[in-house]
Amino acid sequence: MTSEDQLVRDGTPSTAAKEAETFIPQPEQGRGRLARTLVTVAAPAGFFVLFVTGWYLVSYVLLTPRRRFLMPPPHEIIAEGFGKSDNLIQILTGLWQTTRVAFLGLIIAIAIGLVLATLMSQARWIENSVYPYAVVLQTVPIIALVPLIGLWFDYNFQARVIVSVIISLFPIITNTLFGLRSADSSHHDLFTLHGATRMTRLRKLMIPGSVPAMFTGFRISAGLSVIGAIVSDFFFRQGAPGIGRLLDIYRLNIQMEMLYVAIFWSSMLGVVMFWGFGLVGNLLTRKWHDASLARG
Repeated sequence: MTSEDQLVRDGTPSTAAKEAETFIPQPEQGRGRLARTLVTVAAPAGFFVLFVTGWYLVSYVLLTPRRRFLMPPPHEIIAEGFGKSDNLIQILTGLWQTTRVAFLGLIIAIAIGLVLATLMSQARWIENSVYPYAVVLQTVPIIALVPLIGLWFDYNFQARVIVSVIISLFPIITNTLFGLRSADSSHHDLFTLHGATRMTRLRKLMIPGSVPAMFTGFRISAGLSVIGAIVSDFFFRQGAPGIGRLLDIYRLNIQMEMLYVAIFWSSMLGVVMFWGFGLVGNLLTRKWHDASLARG
């Protein structure tokens, strides 16, 4: 009996009919995906072209030749910062120093933030005791704390890491705490019905449900940790120079091309750390989301 006869006989598609439907090409879907890809690529590329065009207009039209050094054209910046090996090595060496400070500060902030947020999610009295100080640490201007931290820790690598930790800690605490408390009440009731312990509830319900909010905090703090590393390097002025120190040197010497290059690499460091944690978070949450859909 053919699949068509089976379909006519009982009104239910046979396995062969279902497989045939599965492999039917969908040209409209393919074209839609291609169009979305083109838009995703073309929009940033078009904006970049407009940005560079505007830069050249400012350099050659709005600025006089005597003031053109304030905003040199892009090709001069590329020639100075990327075409000369000594300048490129100096920038990359400083970038590596800043990357070490920012990454280590972010890892420490993540560890401290996760522990504090988990403890606060388990008891109100812990939250009432700790959270106000986390808010104070966030609201105090970091510029006011940097000299004090430098005096305490002798302006060294450790002091720069501490500044990075202070700046990047608060978003991890708040987002993780929000995620831990965002589990549906009916799920909590189900765990209570089965007599789950506090640790079981935390491990199997609260932590998996907090992953999206948790990684949102990581992404925010990734950029802040770079800011903390640059600020501390800018003010401490001791030890191996990072990007922050190089920014100050180029500013004092009016090396505008190198100043723009240092700004570019500083921005790229923040973008890479932000996108890196975003990529990891998307992979984890996509797996969790797909598993939820499969169970549904």
